Amino acid sequence: MNEQGCFHCGLTIDKNEEINFDEKKFCCNGCKTVYEIFSINDLTCYYDFEKSPGATPQDIQGKYDFLDNEAILSKVLEFQEGNTAIASLNIPHIHCSSCIWILENLNRLQSGISISQVNFPEKRVRITYNSDVVSLKTIVYLLSSIGYEPYISLENYETGKSNIDRTLTYKLGVAFFCFGNIMLLSFPEYFEIKEFWLDNYKPFFRALIFVLSLPSFLYSASGYYVSAYKSIKAKMLNIDIPIALGIIVMFIRSTFDMIMDYGPGFFDSLTGLVFFMLLGKMFQIKTYSFLSFERDFKSYFPIAVTRINQDISEESVPIYDILKGNRLLIRNQELIPVDGILISEKAEIDYSFVTGEEVPITKKSGDKIFAGGKQIGKIIEMEVLHSVSQSYLTQLWSNEIFQKNVDQKHKTITDVISRYFTPILLLIAFAGFGYWIFIDANIAFNVFTAVLIVACPCALALTAPFTFGNILRILGKRKFYLKNALVIEQLAKVDTIVFDKTGTITTNKKANITYEGDLISEENNVLIKNVLRASNHPLSRMLYDFLPETKKIKTDDFQEITGKGIQAIIQNKQIQIGSAEFVRNSVSDTSEIEKTSLHIKIDNVYYGRFVFKNQYREGLQELFLELSKTYQIKVLSGDNDGERENLEAILPKNTELIFNQKPEQKLDFIKKLQEKGQNVMMVGDGLNDAGALAQSNVGISISENVNVFSPACDAILDAGEFSRLDYFLKLSHKSISIIKMSFTLSLLYNVVGLSFAVTGNLLPLVAAIIMPLSTITIVSFVTFMSNYFSNSNLK
Repeated sequence: MNEQGCFHCGLTIDKNEEINFDEKKFCCNGCKTVYEIFSINDLTCYYDFEKSPGATPQDIQGKYDFLDNEAILSKVLEFQEGNTAIASLNIPHIHCSSCIWILENLNRLQSGISISQVNFPEKRVRITYNSDVVSLKTIVYLLSSIGYEPYISLENYETGKSNIDRTLTYKLGVAFFCFGNIMLLSFPEYFEIKEFWLDNYKPFFRALIFVLSLPSFLYSASGYYVSAYKSIKAKMLNIDIPIALGIIVMFIRSTFDMIMDYGPGFFDSLTGLVFFMLLGKMFQIKTYSFLSFERDFKSYFPIAVTRINQDISEESVPIYDILKGNRLLIRNQELIPVDGILISEKAEIDYSFVTGEEVPITKKSGDKIFAGGKQIGKIIEMEVLHSVSQSYLTQLWSNEIFQKNVDQKHKTITDVISRYFTPILLLIAFAGFGYWIFIDANIAFNVFTAVLIVACPCALALTAPFTFGNILRILGKRKFYLKNALVIEQLAKVDTIVFDKTGTITTNKKANITYEGDLISEENNVLIKNVLRASNHPLSRMLYDFLPETKKIKTDDFQEITGKGIQAIIQNKQIQIGSAEFVRNSVSDTSEIEKTSLHIKIDNVYYGRFVFKNQYREGLQELFLELSKTYQIKVLSGDNDGERENLEAILPKNTELIFNQKPEQKLDFIKKLQEKGQNVMMVGDGLNDAGALAQSNVGISISENVNVFSPACDAILDAGEFSRLDYFLKLSHKSISIIKMSFTLSLLYNVVGLSFAVTGNLLPLVAAIIMPLSTITIVSFVTFMSNYFSNSNLK
């Protein structure tokens, strides 16, 4: 009688416990309930991804009651503001495409869940939900009911430590033990020594070799069998199928030889094969984790935050130097880098970076404020609750809400090769076996096994991730921080570069500032300085640094209008600082058009203006000259065209200069260029040009000691490295060349390896050693070439 598996989980059904529902068989009420849930919510296409993909639901009633405790819940939640909460849960059972699909469609199973995103390598799902509609406990029970029970360890939340999976290490250890001992026991067989005791005990030694091979064959290699089985079950062919087939064939052949006394078999080769393949996998994982560590935990953002010291002085420090208990000053439009307690009386926080909702939330003194919020309005002070999590800020930056649609050419090449690689490989293996079996059965089995083992697309699949990973690391060390690896590919396609002027090609570190107008009293200068203290605009920061130090005064009301200026109330006086149009409502004096300036009005009385003579960044002329050889260069500015003559003298003749551009006009300008088929890179300060940065194919934000973070940008460039922009662009082009070279090298390796294997000149054990060596070769080649190009002048 044919046993039929459960329609949901695939487990064998005991005839006495079989449950029939909707013309389908289930092993228990749990699996039937999950199927019903999917049917009611029109989610039965879950079963199209993989036959019997689910896990058997467990009865966990009461197990997660601790999530009703607010104190415990606050430790588990990543974010909680108003009725929006975010939890990141570890789901050990995530194993295939159907798991990803169902977990990213939780909003169709449970009202109140808005977004769920799966991180497949880490087996985590990040769920954003409405806490007024659904509780985390309900979500956890829902996940458990459909076979995805989360692993929640409160000890991990307390200590910040996560459990490390050492399964691969144990498998590698067992494989090494078996391989080493079998090699020692096989020596007499190699030399065919005729000796009385060896001949008498030969059956015993062979039996010992067989027993020692079992842990390696059954345990160490088990991952390949499971992966191959799931792949066949999903009607897909992955690279683990030929590997698993090669191991099984080698084991059966060796056992048959030993039983029939044809020889000692190939157990030494078999265990060596398993050991070297696991060693290659370990090397791959360690290299990936090294790249990940470099990317996530090394001072990732070159952004500073203002820390208030005990003597009330203020200093700008890197965000990763912030510790628990520090007091921070957060200006208008600045990112809140850490969780903390609000000290100021009131604050308006925009959490759109985290939740996608743009409605600001009002917080009172003593309230908790979360990392990732953006301060809107007057200056606030907060006390730090936790040190900065670089990985959390990276996660914010990579939020899907802000991703741009880009094509991935290298990924397509890899996917195509991987799709056809396995069937072609199996065809070659069986063809080689069919040819040699009529000539020499021993060679036939060697050819079959060697072909399956030596040809591996791993090296092909690794070329792009390792190249981009290493380039990301190199760029990061040079203070050019990219959102993800795809930005490198986009940089290589750029043909037009658009620069913002103020705060981008000009520096706010130094400027010649002069005042023109009626005398401003010392009292009013104090008020102006305190209003400017809350602004992050480059001109505001320059004027703030220019005015003399003074006592700190609380601002009652603060409003910064993008592209226009500041309006504030301080000590019952209304202060306006900004453009002539904003402050005076008209431009009456033509001389005003010729100068970059900030106009001052206090209580409806116009005083005058501070005039800025722009200081351009060092190396600007040389940079633009070099860039103009390859790219179309354009400069956009929100200022008047008073600097046109200076810029025309500095910049190449073909540079297009456009002035008096409002933020929305900058965005439209980028759109028009893209409509002409141009790949546009926008370089700005992230303040007045956030929309243009988001619209461009690649948006680069210049950072100069201010905590302004625009998730729409694709890269953050430290202002000190601005003159090396041409170098970074050339390196991105070289990275594509490295990928093409390593693809060629990988294909060459596979062609040569298969040639030796098919002709019977490659033993399976040698193939097993060569296989991880190919991965090591590719990684070494990529690392060497990317380091070589990064250290050359790239002319």
